[in-house]
Amino acid sequence: MVSRVEHPAAGYKKIFESAEELDEPIPAQINGAIPSWLGGSLLRMGPGLFEVGDEPFHHLFDGQALMHKFDLRNGQVTYNRKFIRTDCYVRAMTENRVVITEFGTMAYPDPCKNIFSRFFSYFKGIEVTDNCLVNIYPIGEDFYAVTETNYITKVDPDSLETLKQVDLCKYLSVNGLTAHPHIEADGTVYNIGNCFGKNMSLAYNIVKIPPVQKDKSDPIEKSQIVVQLPSSERLKPSYVHSFGMTNNYFVFVEQPVKINLLKFLSAWSIRGTTYMDCFEACESMGTWFHLSTKNPGAYMKATNQGFIVVDLCTWKGHEFVYNYLYLANLREEWEEVKKAAAKAPQPEVRRYVLPLDIYKEEQGKNLVSLSYTTATAVLCSDGTIWLEPEVLFSGPRQAFEFPQINYSQCSGKKYSFAYGLGLNHFIPDRIVKLNVQTKETWVWQEEDCYPSEPIFVATPGATQEDDGVLLSIVVKPGTERPGFLLVLDAMKLTEVARAEVNAIIPVTFHGLYKP
Repeated sequence: MVSRVEHPAAGYKKIFESAEELDEPIPAQINGAIPSWLGGSLLRMGPGLFEVGDEPFHHLFDGQALMHKFDLRNGQVTYNRKFIRTDCYVRAMTENRVVITEFGTMAYPDPCKNIFSRFFSYFKGIEVTDNCLVNIYPIGEDFYAVTETNYITKVDPDSLETLKQVDLCKYLSVNGLTAHPHIEADGTVYNIGNCFGKNMSLAYNIVKIPPVQKDKSDPIEKSQIVVQLPSSERLKPSYVHSFGMTNNYFVFVEQPVKINLLKFLSAWSIRGTTYMDCFEACESMGTWFHLSTKNPGAYMKATNQGFIVVDLCTWKGHEFVYNYLYLANLREEWEEVKKAAAKAPQPEVRRYVLPLDIYKEEQGKNLVSLSYTTATAVLCSDGTIWLEPEVLFSGPRQAFEFPQINYSQCSGKKYSFAYGLGLNHFIPDRIVKLNVQTKETWVWQEEDCYPSEPIFVATPGATQEDDGVLLSIVVKPGTERPGFLLVLDAMKLTEVARAEVNAIIPVTFHGLYKP
C-alpha cells in the first residue's frame, strides 16, 4: 500500500454538503482518451440533501436520495442529477421540515398544528421511509432505486425521472430487502430480508424475482420466497446487509449486530426512536454462517473440492460500525475525525471456508484441505463448525470497502481480483485493487481527491479476469471543475481518462454501469 494522504484542507467535508439538482445535463471536459467501446451510463445513488428548512439530517444514511448519471456517447460525456420524488422527499419539500423518520433522524409532529393535533401525531406511529438513496438495480426491463425498507422506487435511467413507488409487502412476506441483490445472466434477481411473522416469529427469507416475462407482465408480481432461514434469537433478528450466492448455494452471514424488536415495534407507537436506536450488540453470539441449497429439495453437492469459499469485508468486534457515520463525526476537523475512528472496530478483509461434507470427519480436526488458504474449519461436539479466517487485507484504520469483482465472469466462482473503495479513517480517499490469492495491492490516489465505489466494466471479448476499466465518481474540491468521472485501467490501476464537470458531487454509495 502507498502511504495515506492526510487532509489538512478538510476538502472531504464538501462531499457531505447538500447539492441542487440540474435542469439539464452539463458537458464534461475530457482529459485522456475514453475507450471507444465504452458507450453507456454510470448511474449512482447517494444522499444529496442534508437538511430541510432549519432541520438537519443527522446520519449519513438520512440525506434525501439523489440520482447521478455520467453519460458516455460518441466520445462525449455529460453529467446530470435529480432528486428521487419519494414520499419522504415530496412531503419534506412541501412542509419544509423532516416529515418521515430516517435511519438516524427523528421526525416530529408539525409544530404549526395545534396542541391536540400534535398530541395525536405522537401516537399515530412512525411511517417507514422510502428514501431510496443506497443503490439502483434492474428488475425485468425496469430500474429501481432502493434502500433497505419494503419500498423501492421505479425510475427512468435516461431522464432520471421518478415513475412510481412499489411496496414489496404487497407481493412478499418480508419487512424489507437488502440493497445488494444477486442478478443472474438471464435477469433473475435474488435478495434477502427479515420477516416478522405471527407470534413474534422471525426468519430470513430469500426472495426470487423472475426475469422479463413473455407476457410482459411485471416480474415483481411473480416474486416468491424460495428459502427461509431461522433466526438465532426470537426477539432480536440480526441486521441484514447482504448475502452470498453460488450456482447451487446461498450463504447468509448472521452477525452479532441485532435489532431489538421490542424497541423497534414500540417506535411505531411512541415517538422519539430512530432506526439507529434499535440496534444493539450481542457479544455472546459470535457470527453464524447459514448455508442452503438454491433448490430446497436438493442435496449438498461438492463444489471447489467440497468447500464454499466466502470472502468478506469485516469490522472486528461487536460494535455497529454505523455508529461512526453520523454527519457530525464525518464533518469534524481531520484530527478529530482520526480520534473518533481510532475508537471504531478495526476493518479487515477475511476469507472463510465452509466445508460441505462433515459427516465422515472427526471432531477437533481441521476440515479444510484447500492448498491456497490458511482458513480453518473444525467440527465441534455439538455438531457446529468453528471457523477461523485467513486475513486477506488489513491496515491500521484503513478499510477496503464497497467491494466489486468481474461479476459476469466470476460471480460464485474462484477469482483473483477485487476492487474497492479505500476508507482512510472513514473518509474515502483512494481506490484499491486486491489480489485475493497473493494479497498484493495496487492503489490509485490523488491528493484532496475523494472517489466513490469503483465499478468494473469488462473490455468486450476479454478473456482475462481484469481486462477492463474501473469507473468512479471523484470529487476534488477547490478546483475549477471539482467533480469528475475517473476511468482507470483495471489491470494496472493507472488513469486512462477523466471527464470533469463544474459541479461538486456529494458522496455516492452504490450504482451500476448501463451499457
